Amino acid sequence: MNPALRKLLRKSPPDAKAIDEFVKANAFPLVNGRDITFVYRGTADAVYLRCWISGLDTSQSLQSLKGTDLWAATIDLPEGSRIEYKFEVKTNDHRELILDPLNPVLARDPFGANSVCQGAGYVRPSWTLQDPDVRSGTIETTRVPSKIFGGSRDIQVYLPARFRQNRRYPLLIAHDGIDYLRYAELKVVLDNLIQALEIPEIIVALTASPDRLREYAGDDRHADFIAEELLPFMSEHYPLKDDPRSRGLLGASFGGVAALHTAWRHPGIFDRLLLQSGSFAFSDFGRHQRSEVFDPVVKFINQFREEPCCPSNKIYMSCGIYESLIYENRSLVPRLQQLGIDVQFEEARDAHNWENWRDRLRNGLSWLFPGPVWIVYE
Repeated sequence: MNPALRKLLRKSPPDAKAIDEFVKANAFPLVNGRDITFVYRGTADAVYLRCWISGLDTSQSLQSLKGTDLWAATIDLPEGSRIEYKFEVKTNDHRELILDPLNPVLARDPFGANSVCQGAGYVRPSWTLQDPDVRSGTIETTRVPSKIFGGSRDIQVYLPARFRQNRRYPLLIAHDGIDYLRYAELKVVLDNLIQALEIPEIIVALTASPDRLREYAGDDRHADFIAEELLPFMSEHYPLKDDPRSRGLLGASFGGVAALHTAWRHPGIFDRLLLQSGSFAFSDFGRHQRSEVFDPVVKFINQFREEPCCPSNKIYMSCGIYESLIYENRSLVPRLQQLGIDVQFEEARDAHNWENWRDRLRNGLSWLFPGPVWIVYE
């Protein structure tokens, strides 16, 4: 049991004032090295910890602490870990998933929010935090005509703070780019890394799909839209460097599949790939073990493993060791290296979420697009 909690329970039972003081004096969950103790306070019939870590039960019971309105459960979590969770509270026949009322640290995603457990040694990277002394880039919205999809697609474009029309810039195309802005602090990260000269001033096209599970799953139309419509549009309307080494694709989950598929279908165009927790499901024989939405992904990845060609010359990959996709990502690395591709693969003590991907952006971007080491004179 956590030492602070054990001390509280020495009083038999502790009164409400003692519990109030305990709650006020501590940060939750309680971290003691690898031992993480989750605490819920309230009346209930049962309380469960719901966290999404591959290899662990998704639901673990909290124990009622006799004589109090506290519930607690302790798990073993390696140092440097970061996980997201909720509590499931059962009262009578009613079950409800809730955020941890004692923990103000939250992570947001397209489906809502989760409470965040920051294990011993985990610190949110400073370069993901907004700095008022850092010059801010701008975001503008533009519309790209598309014969492939019919009509047009709205995209947003990040321009660095010192953007000038008479300069030439590298281009990064970010799948789920709007979500990268909302949930992974992409604009803040770009501003900070550019000011620190860790990456060059860069233009980023932030794309989104109205049907991402289809279009990002190895869809030829999507790959053709990126290479044959979006890239020419960006080249016409923005001052870009005309060099594949200055062009990259970014994507997470299904977006990682879309990035790899686009570079594979159009080799020699995008020389830099940043693939985060790619949904690279495949089957060596028989049927894969994932849902049918992965069918086109498996078809593509199986074909890629058999006929890989060379999608690009430099690939940064990352994946959380607490997500089920870690096996597929690990398996892809040696296959890429056999092609002579320069691959950097980073594993994180995290799961399939946007803040995992946020925390890896510095390593990925600065390795694929190393920044200048000079003094900028205005």
